[in-house]
Amino acid sequence: MNSMILTLLVFSPVLGILLMAVIPNTEERNLKLLGFLGTIPALLISLYLYFQYAMGTDLSAFSVKTDWFRFGNLEKYDPNLFAVDYELSVDGFSLIMVILTAVLSTLAAIASIHIKKEWKGYFLLFLLLEIGMLGVFTAQNLILFFVFFEITLIPMFFLIGKWGYLEKEKAAYSFLLYNGLGSAILLIAIMVLFARTGTTNIEALRHIMTVGGVSLFAPLSDGMKYGLLFALLIAFGIKLPIFPLHTWMLRVHVQAPPSIVMLHAGVLLKIGAFGFIRFGMGIFPEQFKNIAFLVAVLGVINLLYGAFLALVQTDFKMVLAYSSISHMGIVLIGLGALNEAGIQGAIFQVVSHGLIAALLFFLVGVMHERVKTTMIGELGGMAKYMPVTSGFLLAGAMASLGLPGMSGFISEFMAFLGLFKEEPILAAIGALGIILTAVYLLRAVLGMTFGKAKRTVAEGVSEIKGVEFAPVLVLLALIITIGIYPSILSGPLQETLDAIMLGIGG
Repeated sequence: MNSMILTLLVFSPVLGILLMAVIPNTEERNLKLLGFLGTIPALLISLYLYFQYAMGTDLSAFSVKTDWFRFGNLEKYDPNLFAVDYELSVDGFSLIMVILTAVLSTLAAIASIHIKKEWKGYFLLFLLLEIGMLGVFTAQNLILFFVFFEITLIPMFFLIGKWGYLEKEKAAYSFLLYNGLGSAILLIAIMVLFARTGTTNIEALRHIMTVGGVSLFAPLSDGMKYGLLFALLIAFGIKLPIFPLHTWMLRVHVQAPPSIVMLHAGVLLKIGAFGFIRFGMGIFPEQFKNIAFLVAVLGVINLLYGAFLALVQTDFKMVLAYSSISHMGIVLIGLGALNEAGIQGAIFQVVSHGLIAALLFFLVGVMHERVKTTMIGELGGMAKYMPVTSGFLLAGAMASLGLPGMSGFISEFMAFLGLFKEEPILAAIGALGIILTAVYLLRAVLGMTFGKAKRTVAEGVSEIKGVEFAPVLVLLALIITIGIYPSILSGPLQETLDAIMLGIGG
């Protein structure tokens, strides 16, 4: 039974897709309910895995490996040579990413109550997107990872282009162009690795690249290893995104429906960080160690660039979009530190930003649904006519700027602690971005909540209500829980951190 758990986890949304296919397009209530219920099995299975791990079960017990297809007829040399298997597995890091995906998918399904048209098509694509995201974090070989990675692109393109705002088509094509380019680069790197080693299994590649092995078909030169590493960094750097490969993300954050931006900012951007850690540091530890300073510099650039640009925006969506770029810089800073504190801070930032960004973009959706604008100057006086929403918005801003007791503080503190140990001058420069974060978030949030009231906006505006409370309360609870009790993440991550530190010689 254990061998089926991960397959059930990844493909559980298929049940919702099949049931939804037979429901008429006009039954809005049933379609929205089924769209929500379709995300529940994955949530329950992911929580089951976490509790099994907490009780001492080895996560390798849930791994699955089945013959899939083979190139050539080389079994007599090595039964695994040029064979691609269906392999799913989780460790502490990927388990946390799976739980993050399942939680945000369920909350984004609730946030989809604001979708106004063609609910059937929307939720069919929504559930397909969830399959891709879950598969990315559980795939144990590069080809299967790439398949799931591509599955996420197709529904995202249509979800942006069909259900987005005024310039939705431009945002969708920009998303497809940049991410398609990243996918092409990733595929080339995977094919070169496969051709030269005869395997795409992640553990086998890690072993081959670090200590060699019997499956080594054609040894890679140091130059080729660096070339493959840079290819991976570009492919996942587009996804993260790293400056200057970020412009597509700004359009998506502004033009996509808020429920989809919750998943995009909360999960899909994190595939870039996951790829950096799992493949960049995991498969090429020695080469990554030698370019760690460059990664840290890119992180500081991201942090400061995003913060400075967020400071001058008049649209709150743009503030949050540039804030995401800035906060992804903290991930790079932590990875560039190349010590346990920094890497742990980077992974904490991946999870923390996923929760905080989802909370803020959900609140943006609530505001836009009522007042039809996200311009800071037009939302003045929110504290008078939407006091509860304003309070939640301020709480989200406090989490984002790193208030102690919330998840943002833990991740930023550890990432910068790691960098200060290795590159104190670079860390001091980057710390300016933390100050700017407080400035641009408080400027925007206080301008909307306590700024000059706009009578035309304030008239007849209703407060957050009903089912809308669920995403806000769940996300705030998780943000505070991680901030107060970070061991909930650091425990499962320890084995992953130990493996990374061993690989880089730390």
